[in-house]
Amino acid sequence: MTVHTENSRRVQPRSGAAGRLVASGRRIWSLARAEVRLLLRNRTAMFVGAGLPIATVALLYLTGTHEETTLDTSVVTVVSLIGVALLYVIYYNLVSTYVARREDLVLKRLRTGELSDAEILGGVAVPAVLLAVLQVLLVGTGAALLLGLAAPVNMLLVVAAVLGGAAVFVLLAAASSAMTRNVEMAQMSTLPVFIVCIIFSGLFIPLSVMPDQLATAAQFLPLTPVVELSNLGLAGTTGEDAAVGFTETFSAAASPAVILAAWIVIGVELTRRTFRWEPRR
Repeated sequence: MTVHTENSRRVQPRSGAAGRLVASGRRIWSLARAEVRLLLRNRTAMFVGAGLPIATVALLYLTGTHEETTLDTSVVTVVSLIGVALLYVIYYNLVSTYVARREDLVLKRLRTGELSDAEILGGVAVPAVLLAVLQVLLVGTGAALLLGLAAPVNMLLVVAAVLGGAAVFVLLAAASSAMTRNVEMAQMSTLPVFIVCIIFSGLFIPLSVMPDQLATAAQFLPLTPVVELSNLGLAGTTGEDAAVGFTETFSAAASPAVILAAWIVIGVELTRRTFRWEPRR
């Protein structure tokens, strides 16, 4: 009798918060697998996701836009790729994807099933996020082997920068899709965020060479805290001050971390208020 009771308990389905979390994860992953198959069939999206970020970083290096910084070339390479991957692979690709799924009534049909709104948006975003993370890992490994990238001062900050930045630009992509009438218009609707972040976030042009008022304003852009946290994590400095050790990087990271968290909150609210589930009329 005792054995029977223990076995019965063992096979009982999970309940409570843990069970709901597992079930939600399964639904998201099921949708994500379907999105991965669609992504692999879309050569244009694959080129934008896999080729353009690396090509953009290489082009900007050839034009010498990185020469103002005091950071090591290997650090700048990895941080540049992180920023460009967030903009290209996640932001631009997801605006196009959300719009395409909306116009094809896929989002509307998904809402009639078990998936919650957050699970739908998350499941569609998973392939782009995974591709961006994979690119960062590959470029980071290449920088270590070929450019002499040293061990990160604080890897936790790098992980926080990548994952936090991914969350921000997934949410901004969802919000931007509301202003995008069709897939072709995604090139125009994403341009303002892309240009402003590329030029003023410290990605290639350090904030220290900008006028004081402009540099102060630029600190509050969505990509700037990602750049600063990545630099702190990899090199122990943002390039403006002397490098610090592991413990000191946490205090230096407080301000960009708060700004990044604020952008996540802003992104959630923008998406909640503006995201369109059905085609624009």
